[in-house]
Amino acid sequence: MQVILGLLFHSLGGVASGSFYIPYQRVKAWAWESYWIVGGVFSWLLVPFVAAYLTIPDFMGIIQSTNAEILFWTYFLGLLWGVGGLTFGLSMRYLGMSLGMSIVLGFCSAFGALIPPIYRDIFTDDTTGTFTSMLQNTAGRVVILGVLVCLLGIYVCGRAGMMKESELSDEQKKAAIKEFDLWKGLGVAIASGILSACFNFGIESGKSMAMAAVANGCNPLFQNNVIFVVILWGGLTTNFIWTMFLNVTNKTFGDYTNAAAPLARNYLFSALAGTTWFLQFFFYGMGESKLGNGASSWILHMATIIITSNLWGIYFKEWQGVSPRTFRTILAGIAVVILSVFLVGYGNSL
Repeated sequence: MQVILGLLFHSLGGVASGSFYIPYQRVKAWAWESYWIVGGVFSWLLVPFVAAYLTIPDFMGIIQSTNAEILFWTYFLGLLWGVGGLTFGLSMRYLGMSLGMSIVLGFCSAFGALIPPIYRDIFTDDTTGTFTSMLQNTAGRVVILGVLVCLLGIYVCGRAGMMKESELSDEQKKAAIKEFDLWKGLGVAIASGILSACFNFGIESGKSMAMAAVANGCNPLFQNNVIFVVILWGGLTTNFIWTMFLNVTNKTFGDYTNAAAPLARNYLFSALAGTTWFLQFFFYGMGESKLGNGASSWILHMATIIITSNLWGIYFKEWQGVSPRTFRTILAGIAVVILSVFLVGYGNSL
């Protein structure tokens, strides 16, 4: 029953993550940086605070009593993840949901599994759970195989993007994705996938806060909500600085009060997108508490997002007009990425 609940919660989180960008498509007459930070205030500040307040007794007291080094690393990894989250939004902007999420989450799943053991090799005296130990046992080698398969899947997805680029006119490419740009999109998607994996390590770094929450009487189902508060402060910092810079550079500060734009609608849909985004980790924390394996939970989460986002990409006709060969190529790339995700998950379960 615990496994079934874990799978259910991770599936709900994956659907939320794979769907969160859709409300942003309903925002009108605002620059990307404006609706991104409005949604971000909800996803990285307000909603996590409310969730922690409702589920964890004295969560701010737990944060304040936590060792400063733990807080620093949790926050710092949130900063790095924030860069990944920022470029994630740009990936959707330039590549669309199908291709963009396949590449981003392929990298994210691979590096999310590898960052913790590499960190233990370099910065700790641990002899288990390190990258070196992975090379010396079957489970670790299966994970590394999964990473290599993931890179193959990313290559196939990128190949499909290049085929699409050569087959369609600019008008066709921008009919479903208004700012389609393959090479710019690939660059930010790769950066996003690598840095977004830092969220998983941030959770591992802040585990003592989750343990303190349980000791305080918190339902173990919600223990990770206190960690999310600190990680997402880091994400908010990165995204706030960059979007404010863009507001100044692009002279888009007026968006927030522009009477010519549907302000109520824009704020509503941005808030909905931000809230939906946070729900992915709300349910992720619940799923991890049931499955009890952070790495495998992360991989399962990634797989559900890839499936959901690509179903949306097909629904929104992002591949309309391409040849059957190109469409088969993107489907093959997606399938290989999903296979890699489950290989990594299997390796972590051995």
